[in-house]
Amino acid sequence: MTELRIAAVGDVHLGEDVRGRYRERLEGIEQRADVLMLAGDLTRHGTLDEGRLVAQEFRDLPVPVVAVLGNHDYHSDLQYEIAGELRDHGIVVLDDDSAVLTLHGRRLGVVGGKGFGGGFAGKCASDFGEREIKDFVRHTRGIADSWQSELKGLDTDLKVVLSHYSPVKETLEGEPLEIYPFLGSYLLAEAVDIAGADLILHGHAHKGAEKGMTPGGIRVRNVALPVLGRAYGIYCLSESDSC
Repeated sequence: MTELRIAAVGDVHLGEDVRGRYRERLEGIEQRADVLMLAGDLTRHGTLDEGRLVAQEFRDLPVPVVAVLGNHDYHSDLQYEIAGELRDHGIVVLDDDSAVLTLHGRRLGVVGGKGFGGGFAGKCASDFGEREIKDFVRHTRGIADSWQSELKGLDTDLKVVLSHYSPVKETLEGEPLEIYPFLGSYLLAEAVDIAGADLILHGHAHKGAEKGMTPGGIRVRNVALPVLGRAYGIYCLSESDSC
């Protein structure tokens, strides 16, 4: 059976000074991958000009492109405009929903969105106390519930979750422990483990590690550009990452 090859990268933080340079690094991607997934923080400050630049860099590639936004893309409160710009250029943008791609005769379901923080089992925020803390935790729980519902609703051969924030602490190793709660949440992994998926991709943790796994045994990969040190990583939906 044909393996599906996923190219993925996050945290490219594109600005005017690198116009055209990332596009050059994508040349020949169709020879190495069947789809490209972007794990958020596509811009530096979330301006619409930066969003348009991202759209130009990733438009009309010879493989489909699926993206989520990150916290930087939300910074200027123009996340919906940026998402619209990307969609206008043929890029699929997920916002706690799903998309289905047919690749080599196999149906690939992709569920995702920005995700959010809160921390990890044993050392996490709880739905107790001040309204602000309750809102913080409930926001993440709502996202996790949406992902779980979307995954359960997919009738596809394979399923991938695309996020900006991390679902596990293993891919954060190298980051200061003090900021773990702002880099991800165990609630995201819990939801995916319940519903099932073949792979989770995320970014956000620039000093983290590439490889991790959910408690339920689902592979997690941190594809932040500073972690990868290359234009994108390639991940196969098979017994291993090797293609």
